[in-house]
Amino acid sequence: MKVTILFFSIFREKTGVNELSLELEKVGLTVSDALAKLFESYEGLKEWETKMLIAVNCEYASGSTVLRDGDELALMPPVQGG
Repeated sequence: MKVTILFFSIFREKTGVNELSLELEKVGLTVSDALAKLFESYEGLKEWETKMLIAVNCEYASGSTVLRDGDELALMPPVQGG
């Protein structure tokens, strides 16, 4: 199963890419499963795990959201004001 991960703001800086394709071994995995695999390659993102906003196919999601082949997973930092 393959999902596309989009990185915004600081996450783009930490990974050096706007997006990437992540290959997951089995069907029925969750956002948390995908993040665990992603953190193996990008350890700097792990510190943001509890603060990041997550969307699957343009809808806010949680770690328990089940992913399907072809889904788009967006990772965004918390909203900040100035």
